[in-house]
Formats: sequence, structure tokens, C-alpha cells
Amino acid sequence: MNKTLALVLALCAGAAFAEGPTIEAVTASRAGMGWRFDVTLKHADTGWDHYADGWEITDAAGNQIGYRELMHPHVNEQPFTRSLQNVMLADGVKSVFIRSRCSQHGWSEETYEVMLPLQ
Repeated sequence: MNKTLALVLALCAGAAFAEGPTIEAVTASRAGMGWRFDVTLKHADTGWDHYADGWEITDAAGNQIGYRELMHPHVNEQPFTRSLQNVMLADGVKSVFIRSRCSQHGWSEETYEVMLPLQ
């Protein structure tokens, strides 16, 4: 293999490893007057210098409705699920979006649409 090809492959492998947290699953349920969101993330946490450090709930316009800060790395717990409760949504909202972030790369460009169950 020539040096240029080896460098390209190494850069591609590094970029794939450096991706932000992947949202594996989301469950939304009514909880009293608000909503509860259980979000499962997967990320190649390496320790305090690089880990999934939060996720947010936004509306269709990108306005933040809720934020769940993750306080520590989950190196040996992948994927992992964390919850956010008492999220207040306007009447008639049919879906929201979840976006994740990591301590090194910031917010992911990918969003995960959550269709809210009718209740």
C-alpha cells in the first residue's frame, strides 16, 4: 500500500471514530402535566477528555425545549440510557427532535425525530 492511500485510510478511520454520540432509541411518555424522555446514546467515550456530555430536545424550528447534561464518561456502559422529566410541551405538538453532543466535538448535526404518542 502506498503512503498516500495509507494516510487517507487512517484519516477516514479517525473521522469515523471521532463521530458524535449516536441516538439509539428514544421513548416519550406523559408524566403528570409534562413529558418524560428516555434517550439511549452510544458513543466511543475514552474518559474525561472525550465523552458524550449531553442531549437536548428541540421543536421543529430548533428552539430548545429541554436539556439533559451528562456529568461523567460512560466508557464501560455502552449504550446507556438517561432520562429527562417534567418537559413541558405546548398542546398540539406532535413531534420533537433530539440532538446529542460530546465534550470534544460539540453538538451533532444529526437529529432524531420523536413522534409523541397520543394520550
